[in-house]
Amino acid sequence: MQKTIDKSVHGLKYNCLSFPEIIAQSFAGIAPTTVPAAVLGSIFALSGNGTWLSFLLGLVGLLFVSTCINQFASRSASPGSLYSYICNGLGSTAGVICGWSMIFAYLLTGMSVLCGISNLLSNYFGLFGYHSLGLNVLILVLGSVLCWYIAYRDIQLSTVAMLWTEITSIVLILVLCAIIWFHKGFALDISQLSLKGVNAGNIASGLVLVMFAFSGFESATSLGDEAQNPLKTIPKALTYSTLISGAFFLITAYIVILGFQETGADLAKTDAPLAFLANREGLGILGQAVSLGAFLSFFAGLLGTINPAARIVFTMSQYGLFPASLGSAHCANRTPHNAVTLCSILVFIVPLTMTVNKIKLFESMGYLGTIASFGFLTVYILIALASPVYLSKIGKLRPKHILFSSIAIMFMLFPVLGSIGIQGSSWFPVPDYPNNLFPYIFLAYLVITTLWFVIQRSRFPDLAEKMLVQVEKIHQQFKPYD
Repeated sequence: MQKTIDKSVHGLKYNCLSFPEIIAQSFAGIAPTTVPAAVLGSIFALSGNGTWLSFLLGLVGLLFVSTCINQFASRSASPGSLYSYICNGLGSTAGVICGWSMIFAYLLTGMSVLCGISNLLSNYFGLFGYHSLGLNVLILVLGSVLCWYIAYRDIQLSTVAMLWTEITSIVLILVLCAIIWFHKGFALDISQLSLKGVNAGNIASGLVLVMFAFSGFESATSLGDEAQNPLKTIPKALTYSTLISGAFFLITAYIVILGFQETGADLAKTDAPLAFLANREGLGILGQAVSLGAFLSFFAGLLGTINPAARIVFTMSQYGLFPASLGSAHCANRTPHNAVTLCSILVFIVPLTMTVNKIKLFESMGYLGTIASFGFLTVYILIALASPVYLSKIGKLRPKHILFSSIAIMFMLFPVLGSIGIQGSSWFPVPDYPNNLFPYIFLAYLVITTLWFVIQRSRFPDLAEKMLVQVEKIHQQFKPYD
């Protein structure tokens, strides 16, 4: 049984989200329909015929990561999500590294998704002869403002909108894929199944963007206060959203790559592969419906990044790591309104800057998504390290937990190695420019933010102790089910 919680602990709307609304947050964070509709070409450019294997390895690795997260999620819940969990397992410094990494990952994912929204709409208006920088900027403004308003106004409105958006989009894409495969005679693609022209480096490089494709599955953990029965619903949401999205990715990637064969088009350079295949099959109306679904999914994904990012900022502010104003909730809406506003502004500024500097929206989407992946990988590695330490502290550690944690870390290190590369290696070649710079951009960010925390801790010696006391207070609000 779960203890009664003081509803004023955080000021958010307490106990308002059902299980479908919780899993909707994870699905929106993943935004699965955007992958075959808009992102698959970028992954295929790296993994080629091994794209399906990159997705499979990502799915298996993240299932092990989810078991590590669920060791915490089944025992405590808070809007601080994995930040609070890692503080509990590895201490305040690791927790702050996690918090900064998650804010970075969610915000850059939001930026990438906002570029995706603008790219889709720009392509649509381009069919009617409308091409202009001003149009792209206007779409960025409208997308970020509308998302800010929904996240600012009501978390339930956000999750309901995200749930129906994803269900509709997934159904439309699966119908289109079934038709494409039927027209191919339900053929087996030997070049994919035999990994023709693929090496380990291709698989590892593709895994970085696959992590971006799956990223956000853990975002439901940020709804700890707002979820009904969070110790049960949040762990289930993490596992189910990962499994369903993984199966969807595998099916659609296989069929889309098969569908592009003998078309004369390059999937790696196609920013709307499903719409292209629909038009080729004479299904233009269905292709337009899929494009609309992808647009709505991108928008749901934008909501799915701003909601958890704002709640992490909200929680870290209460621990004294950000200005106190960011740790307050709206008196009527019961949302972290100041944190939502800040995150929405940051998500808008970078795509605007890139667009004004005439970087293509499709390229911006890929660049930002790849860099965001390193934030998620860092968090997933930390949570896998923290899980057995935490279980040992509470006397629940078993050999299987160490095994699961080790496997999760191994899977997460594989794309890290692929993104850095080994000079002169044919298996793990150094990525081409500018992809070779992305790991170091994230590393520089992490060094700067960690140094900032070290300086703050030296100025306020009791800062780390206060953080751990707050985390323990949250943990004690729940009785574990085991």
